[in-house]
Amino acid sequence: MDITQNTLKEKNDRAKKMMLWFGMVSLVMGFAGWTSAYIVSSAREDWISDLVLPQSFYISTAIIILSSISYILAKNAVKDGKSELATKLLVGTMVLGVAFIIFQFRGFSEMIAQGYYFTGPTSNIKLSYVFLIAAVHIVHVVAGLLSLLVVIYNQIKGKYSAQEYVGLSIGATFWHFLDLLWIYLLGFMYFVG
Repeated sequence: MDITQNTLKEKNDRAKKMMLWFGMVSLVMGFAGWTSAYIVSSAREDWISDLVLPQSFYISTAIIILSSISYILAKNAVKDGKSELATKLLVGTMVLGVAFIIFQFRGFSEMIAQGYYFTGPTSNIKLSYVFLIAAVHIVHVVAGLLSLLVVIYNQIKGKYSAQEYVGLSIGATFWHFLDLLWIYLLGFMYFVG
């Protein structure tokens, strides 16, 4: 590879990373808006202050933390030249990501079983926010799973090595961001009214 191609590749890699960071900042702004609205709405008279978050939300939190750990281990395996192990860890991350979503929906079912609904005559503004915030996060986890599918495909095709793993690194950064975002959101919903 000559210097021009190398420089072009470095610029391209930097552009991809910058786009990821812009996307994550915009997501933070969106969730900051929803959590701000949640805080403002908590002053309403019909606000439920004794809502207990579903147990499945806590289980899904443990699952998404494990998925971040498996993604880190996969990235380290690529750096160490352990391609087969990296592939297995990436697939494990995918399985854990799907399990996270399953437990999120179980959490929704737990809330509905307690008589809490997103909309309708028995709904409440607080529950609507909880459903909305969790559902929008799930949508972004689905986007993370799609990016993980691309990473797994590229890994199987042998596109990553100890010297070249930008795509994997970008996918991992987004995945860890989603993990940290969920931990923040769960803590926020737990501690704020």
